Amino acid sequence: MNNQMRLEQRMTLAPRMIQSMEILQLSILALQERIEQELNENPVLELTEASAAEQTQDAPVSEDTADTNLAEKDLIVDTEHNNAADFERLDSVDNDFKDYMNQSGSFHFKPRPEDVDGKLQAIKNTAASCPSLHEYLTDQWRLIDAGERVKKAGQAIIDYIDDRGYLSVRIEQLHNKDKADFDIDDLKNAVELVQKLEPAGVGARDIAECLLIQMAQSPNDMTFEARLVTEQMDKLLDNRLPDIAKKMNCTIERINQAIERLSKLDTSPGLLISQYRNQPVTADVIVERNDDGRFCVGLAEYDFPTLRINKDYMAMANNNTVARKTRNFLKNNIRSARWIMDAIEQRKSTLLKVSKVIVKFQSDFFEKGQLYMKPLPMAKVAEQVGVHVATVSRAVAGKYVQCEFGILPLRKFFSGGTEDIAGNSHSWQAVRAKLRQIVDAEDKTDPLNDEQIMKRLLDSGIKKLSRRTVAKYRKIMNIPSARFRKRF
Repeated sequence: MNNQMRLEQRMTLAPRMIQSMEILQLSILALQERIEQELNENPVLELTEASAAEQTQDAPVSEDTADTNLAEKDLIVDTEHNNAADFERLDSVDNDFKDYMNQSGSFHFKPRPEDVDGKLQAIKNTAASCPSLHEYLTDQWRLIDAGERVKKAGQAIIDYIDDRGYLSVRIEQLHNKDKADFDIDDLKNAVELVQKLEPAGVGARDIAECLLIQMAQSPNDMTFEARLVTEQMDKLLDNRLPDIAKKMNCTIERINQAIERLSKLDTSPGLLISQYRNQPVTADVIVERNDDGRFCVGLAEYDFPTLRINKDYMAMANNNTVARKTRNFLKNNIRSARWIMDAIEQRKSTLLKVSKVIVKFQSDFFEKGQLYMKPLPMAKVAEQVGVHVATVSRAVAGKYVQCEFGILPLRKFFSGGTEDIAGNSHSWQAVRAKLRQIVDAEDKTDPLNDEQIMKRLLDSGIKKLSRRTVAKYRKIMNIPSARFRKRF
């Protein structure tokens, strides 16, 4: 063991740089939450809002306001002078007070407009929690008129109903021979009662039973549809309509009418109650077309707070008469406030630069649509902006752009691609859009298989696509195979 000295250069991430990267990666909604958190934790940080004195100074004085100020003046009674106006005002105040006290109703203080209860506002703005499917079914099950054993069996069944509304276990598994709470017959009776609860179709064990429950509760005559589901469900799922027509001795048109009626039933009734809340998507960048046809890129900063450092705390931090411990506390918070303010400004600048470069390279997409999106690697954008590729990746993470075609994620514009026969580049997004266009334009009575779709893409100029790639893209876009797309 010996001692050594070594001189080296090593890159380390300063806390300020780490905070800047975190701020850059946040979406606009997450950034607003982060700013609110910083405002609560940092006492020197505040919002730039017009003070009450400035609002009062700028507000015009009306006649009513002047009268109110006159009524609230200090009353001066001087015996040496004849202040008749003051005595008349005193009599008026006395009369008004008597009239007010004679009014019916209890006395309440009228809150001032500036006295806003933050907790009350938060409660009013909080969305009401929706009951779960289990709670919804349990509340209905309490009103069912049945024996004690059947009631216990039904509650056990409700405990095993999933979010889609299906019974996830066999009723034989719910029977415990060691306990005499209920038997198999009680479970069967309970299943029939549970399946009568709302929403219609809940408590089913498969799709066929779910459809049959809904048809039984329907006011319309669905006898043919019930027979179709009961006898030919497997062939119906395989789209073998000619075989079904032969077996049921009916026309294909009659089966298509039945399928149309069946499509109005819900195969996941439980989701009507236990719906998952989607997070709102807010655009961070807005792309608009000017009068001259060029695209204008701007940041969407609606209701975005503007921060500043409190001047009084700034003066206290620089005042030597203040205790050193207090000054150090204020200086640390002022430094932290400056860091987050600089990080927010840097986020705005980086996001705007990256967005402008994206619009520049993808101008054909913003002008013509999905089929004209070009391949765009992040390294190309990073080179144009003058930052690292990781910075571009953080800048577009969770960000959305609003344009003529809707609100789209910024990552959508970064993808690889291929070249057509003429040498023009097409992104994989454009290839998928072309595939969708070919499928939509096909003859549904004789749909195209993956091999034929590949040849159609080749005829349109897109090469280097195998049948396996076509099948992969078709599955990504939830396009069924040719057999399931066929219409009879």
